[in-house]
Amino acid sequence: MRSGTSIDDVMGLGTRSVGRVTVTELGFGAAQLGNLGRRIDDVEAKAAVDAAWSAGIRYFDTAPHYGLGLSERRLGEALATRPRNEYIVSSKVGRILLPTPERAAAGETDSADGFIVPASHTRHWDFSRDGILRSVEESLTRLQLDRLDIAYLHDPDSHWEQASTAGISALIELRDQGVVGAIGAGMNQAGMLARFVRECDVDVVMVAGRLTLLDRTAEEELLPLAAERNVAVVAAAVYNSGLLSARFVPDDASFDYRQAPTELIQSARSFSEVCEAAGWELPDAAVRFPLRDPAVVSVVVGMRTPEHVNAAVRRHAARIPEDVWKQLSAPSTAPHSQFNAQSGSAAP
Repeated sequence: MRSGTSIDDVMGLGTRSVGRVTVTELGFGAAQLGNLGRRIDDVEAKAAVDAAWSAGIRYFDTAPHYGLGLSERRLGEALATRPRNEYIVSSKVGRILLPTPERAAAGETDSADGFIVPASHTRHWDFSRDGILRSVEESLTRLQLDRLDIAYLHDPDSHWEQASTAGISALIELRDQGVVGAIGAGMNQAGMLARFVRECDVDVVMVAGRLTLLDRTAEEELLPLAAERNVAVVAAAVYNSGLLSARFVPDDASFDYRQAPTELIQSARSFSEVCEAAGWELPDAAVRFPLRDPAVVSVVVGMRTPEHVNAAVRRHAARIPEDVWKQLSAPSTAPHSQFNAQSGSAAP
């Protein structure tokens, strides 16, 4: 990480370091600041960030994709008065935002991937050098920053060739210049992330949904490889988009943004029963589980309100004993995820 940034253990949240990356064990996922699933206003967004800061969270993750830049703008505004050397911001590259003034003038709404925002821009895949440089420059403007602490290639599933060559090279260039502190990739699959670790000069990877109580795909290759190469791992989507987020699992729970199959609901409920019998809750275990591996430096949890922040902090504080973890063994059958279907051996 760039010198001058000092992340302290505030409020007992804990910090972890692997290679170039030092972050708080609990990270603020800012997707919901981009109106994910529902509209919020700027006051609500700032209240969530302020609550996170008060709780000791010093790692904030966002992306241009989140609300067509709205998440970055709101996060930048909320952090503008905070000491720059006391927090870490990660954003992502690979989707540049192209203006669509005619759609905005017509009052159209963009609801792609669940973000509900005015259709002021459209997303365009671009992992070229020029695309990466443009994306970082525009993110810095929206965030009101002069550097990014971490930059991830965002969902390059269908773009391996360009992302792993021109994309990584551009990020290395920015890292050498001090514009970016650490570089890597963020994806919903573990296979291609392992390939980035194995074949590219990356510092960190963000694995979403593949290092959870129910889906432990990342344990097969990614985590051992990351430990061997001294690459940090950030775990996101630890609730698998809802299935592990509630104390008691409802019939309509979702897994990877779709209705969860019956067998997964049954597995989640069995985990819930184990937790309840030991005096814990299912979401406590969901947040703590990835942190059991020393390669994992942080768990990033989506937060929209101070209540979300407080719940995540409380769950992170759970110290679940080893005998309970032994009962929370992996399901006998690995869940079938739409993202696990992607191959990391070649560009799909």
